[in-house]
Amino acid sequence: MSGNAVSDARGVSVRRPVDRTVAVWDLPLRLWHWVLAACVLAAWFTPTVYDRLHRIVGYAVIALLVFRLVWGFRGSRYSRFRMIGVRLRVAPSYLWNLRRGITGRYIGLNPAGTLMLVALLLSLAVSAITGALSVTVTFFGVWWIEDTHAVASDAVMILVVLHVAGVIGMGWLQRENLIRAMITGRKRIRSHTSPEGRGEQQRGDGSGFYLTSTD
Repeated sequence: MSGNAVSDARGVSVRRPVDRTVAVWDLPLRLWHWVLAACVLAAWFTPTVYDRLHRIVGYAVIALLVFRLVWGFRGSRYSRFRMIGVRLRVAPSYLWNLRRGITGRYIGLNPAGTLMLVALLLSLAVSAITGALSVTVTFFGVWWIEDTHAVASDAVMILVVLHVAGVIGMGWLQRENLIRAMITGRKRIRSHTSPEGRGEQQRGDGSGFYLTSTD
């Protein structure tokens, strides 16, 4: 009998869950994530104090957003945007189920994470682009450019706080260090091993709830 198999009260071999880690976030995506985080923090604390640095950081954010757009089509499996539409469609139901602590298991981003990714990318794009326009001759001092930049920048920081809280909360619910996963690139996955020793990973249902999704 396999060492991963156990017997029930009737002596019948049954499968037991086995934890292992898999590579999820590739190195370019991890570097992008942490460099972008540093740029956002620098941008928040530098306006009107270190304007030159603030502008440089803003241009860096634009470059990072362009890279993420390209990497969303050219990167590794979990870096790509191919599942965004599906995840966004089930995001409302997923958030509703979180009230009862139902998180599902996703190797890549779950629907809530996907929604946060889209919201952050759009807010960052608006903030960075309007910031770049505001220092040009054409748009310098234009009120709606400045107001849009301010609102978008505030939205970015609110989303960042929600993102960090969500990562900590989801890590607590799933008993997994998600911050470490974005450093190492590896996440824990639970599979069931049959008495013959063949791993059988749970697949997600249509909505992605309750079972493990490999995407």
